[in-house]
Amino acid sequence: MDMTFSADDAAFRVEVRRFLAEATPLELKYKVENGIEMQRQDVVGWHKILYDKGWVAPNWPAAHGGPGWSLTQKYIFDEELGLAGAPRLVVFGVNMCGPVLIGFGTEEQKRRFLPPMLSGDHIWCQGYSEPDAGSDLASLRTTAVRDGDEWVINGAKTWTTKAHWSDWCFLLARTSSEGKKQEGISFILVDLKTPGIEIRPIILMDGLHETNMVFYSDVRVPVENTVGEIHKGWSIGKYLLAHERMSGGSLGQHKTLLRQLKDIAAQDEQSGGRPLAKEPDFASRIAGVEMELRTLEAFNMRAIDKFSRDGELGGKALGAEANIFKIRNSEILQRLYELKVEAIAYYAMPYQIAALKHGWNEPAVGAEYANSCMPNYLHFRKVSIYSGSNEIQHNILAKAQLGM
Repeated sequence: MDMTFSADDAAFRVEVRRFLAEATPLELKYKVENGIEMQRQDVVGWHKILYDKGWVAPNWPAAHGGPGWSLTQKYIFDEELGLAGAPRLVVFGVNMCGPVLIGFGTEEQKRRFLPPMLSGDHIWCQGYSEPDAGSDLASLRTTAVRDGDEWVINGAKTWTTKAHWSDWCFLLARTSSEGKKQEGISFILVDLKTPGIEIRPIILMDGLHETNMVFYSDVRVPVENTVGEIHKGWSIGKYLLAHERMSGGSLGQHKTLLRQLKDIAAQDEQSGGRPLAKEPDFASRIAGVEMELRTLEAFNMRAIDKFSRDGELGGKALGAEANIFKIRNSEILQRLYELKVEAIAYYAMPYQIAALKHGWNEPAVGAEYANSCMPNYLHFRKVSIYSGSNEIQHNILAKAQLGM
């Protein structure tokens, strides 16, 4: 396996880095660096910037408006976004539903949904988890009963991230009760302005509103909004989940967190005159998480090499690589925030949630970067749960790869 980048890829990295340095609005970069809550217009505005450049949908083929990049270029772009402190887009449209429509949608669905998804005119969310069906997604109870040319949808979805920002939702609903629980599920696109939909906020441990409960009461949706075969949505849902697991975090973001951690540990403000970087135990723990991050980077490069030789992913589901990446990516991210809380020490304790809201202009308690430390630590406890909990991912790997 070749772990080096070609001269063309190195030149591409320079191009991406230069563009991000020039194009990322300073206000958005400040918000990212200090953990300040993004507004809808912030994310849509950044989406439009990338769209105008032709870089908003790295995973889309050129025929549908994507840049037509190689897997290596996609990896470089994602890493540079994190290193530049650029905002992360709402991933449910271009990163998740878009590839599903390209791989499984009808030509009419592609013409109708892909252009506004690409331009950022439509923001999307995902309707998968339910109060009694999370990691065991096939136990979902939301139903879609056919009435002529329409589905009548009833049920509730939970942990629906950015539903309050979104125009459309893709969801899984039970359209038949026959056969195994994985059968009889359909993948349906729903306009969130449809009568009968109620969105209620869920406030997470960090005190911010990111996710929601969404209730569907006799919601009528055209049957033509079904992607793929009716009753065969489970395979599409699994394909999409693999893309979600690979979209769960940028290694560039992790490297930026590691750099911030090292900078904090090199100071003596929190440690009574002796920098934490000089304490053998803490220095060893930083070195340990850095080694884990480099190992994950090597794993990613190995996967890129494999898929590059096998050809583009197309409509195929990712294999064990997605499960492994999801587990290790989430564990490393949580460990970085744990170490950051420890390094900032008592300055991480003042819980000024208002300081993370748009428009706050009061002085920070301690260093400015300390304001978001504890909220971010609490917020990212979720990453080992969403997209299928890490415990479930371990079980899947044990069965599929080890035959246990």
